Amino acid sequence: MTDPKRPYSSIVVDGVEQAPSRAMLYPVGFTREDFAKPQVGIASTWSMVTPCNMHINELADAAAMGADEAGAKSVLFNTITVSDGISMGTPGMRYSLVSREVIADSIETVVGAQGFDGFVTIGGCDKNMPACAMAMARLDRPSVFVYGGTIQTGEERRDIVSVFEAVGGHAAGTVSDEELLAVEQTAIPGPGSCAGMYTANTMASAIEALGLSLPNSSAQEAVSQSKREDAYRAGAAVAELVRRGIKPSDILSMEAFENAITVVTALEGSTNAVLHLLAIAHAAGIDLTLDDFTRIGAKTPVLADMRPAGNYAMSELIEIGGIQPLMKTLLDAGLLHGDCPTVTGHTLAENLADVAPYPDSQKIIRPLDNPIKPDGHLVILRGNMAPEGAVAKITGNEGLTFTGTARVFHGEEAGMKAIMDGTVQKGDVVVIRYEGPRGGPGMREMLSPTGAIMGRGLARDVALITDGRFSGGSHGFVIGHVTPEAYDGGPIGLVEDGDRITVDAEGREINLHVSDEELAARRTRWQRPADYTERGTLAKYARLVTSASEGAVTDKFA
Repeated sequence: MTDPKRPYSSIVVDGVEQAPSRAMLYPVGFTREDFAKPQVGIASTWSMVTPCNMHINELADAAAMGADEAGAKSVLFNTITVSDGISMGTPGMRYSLVSREVIADSIETVVGAQGFDGFVTIGGCDKNMPACAMAMARLDRPSVFVYGGTIQTGEERRDIVSVFEAVGGHAAGTVSDEELLAVEQTAIPGPGSCAGMYTANTMASAIEALGLSLPNSSAQEAVSQSKREDAYRAGAAVAELVRRGIKPSDILSMEAFENAITVVTALEGSTNAVLHLLAIAHAAGIDLTLDDFTRIGAKTPVLADMRPAGNYAMSELIEIGGIQPLMKTLLDAGLLHGDCPTVTGHTLAENLADVAPYPDSQKIIRPLDNPIKPDGHLVILRGNMAPEGAVAKITGNEGLTFTGTARVFHGEEAGMKAIMDGTVQKGDVVVIRYEGPRGGPGMREMLSPTGAIMGRGLARDVALITDGRFSGGSHGFVIGHVTPEAYDGGPIGLVEDGDRITVDAEGREINLHVSDEELAARRTRWQRPADYTERGTLAKYARLVTSASEGAVTDKFA
């Protein structure tokens, strides 16, 4: 018989037969009394690979203390992280989205193998955050996510996107060697995730809206007492969730995902949220689709003047109250489901009941009657170029339509070279293909090309289309996640230099102005390129991964 207060750990450590298990645990800090306590795993993504995660060991220690002082026994373990910002524009970026699956798999593996009754996950960079949520949904054990927190901006309010755009400015001759060096050396002042409403801050906000993290966990600086307290409270909260038997399946519902999409839309969040929310929903057994983003976006205004398209950084949003007042505004307007449960044991509405509004003087979050955009910026496009969907980030600053001439590149490097050397001109539609989940493999982000386009002053004059994806720091007239991808024979693989392409954000269409007969003829000539690799992690990923329109997950076999 298992102990209902310790439904998993009691299997591992109770009884005469499990004496060897107990013997192994004494050296790692267990006392005899600890075996009678619920075990809470602390999944840390600490690493010196990136500033996003370099401080998370301290947060993990705080979470462990919170669990221990709440009557549980904490067990700390690590998983990996990789840095998008460092690997961007290189072959290493192929491993970025792959790491999401590796991290989710590793957390699931450790928690499942060790018999933890509950666990805390702590993420600080783009892929380890949705990975944590995916593991929570898969395991369905009491658990809380902790966001590692945002970085402060550098000198002159610089951040990592400032560096990518300075590279483009350097190529255009508007940024000197000395100026580029100054930006490079001052953009990243310390620990924490990238400063704008890029993917990390977007996903932190989405996970909070899902109900999987404590209120305001998404809106704290990495180096702050409030963030350490958040981690401590998360450890204690998991101990309470174990006592009450509250699991992610009690929290995650279609309504919870609608709340997350609404918050991401109001914040003008990253296109990566589409990919990651689809993946988390798959892990939770929720039938979320691209059409749900269109449905929710149609009634949700963009309210946040946040980078990259806007002016403000996450640290500045924190100063005026974070995302909680925004969520209260959305709730009061009937745009959020207030009855959704959360990891506090209370509903979303109960968590928001006493939240004060933003200061009257603030300029970051617009009122509902004066939005930046009256409907969503995450536009799902379909047409003869993306019959299964594509994702655009249309804020209105770029315009709502673009027609131009295709300039086609096999892979990011070729496209980046053409942007940097001036081959790409006004009126071009840059098509970068064979960068999808299977064809890349790994669906690389395109912050280097979009940053270079911005730096060269072509933001309003050039569009970029890819079966890869974009960093949360990308902005401009950019369309990613084109499906089917080129590797799978999608129409993006049939585009030729000189073709005319139209993107219509209002009509939600992306069309290639080539006849069906011509496309059929091209298809007979098309040949799939050789695989990037035939062995190892990338080869395994390419064989397992689904399309971007399904979240690019690796555990869907039917």
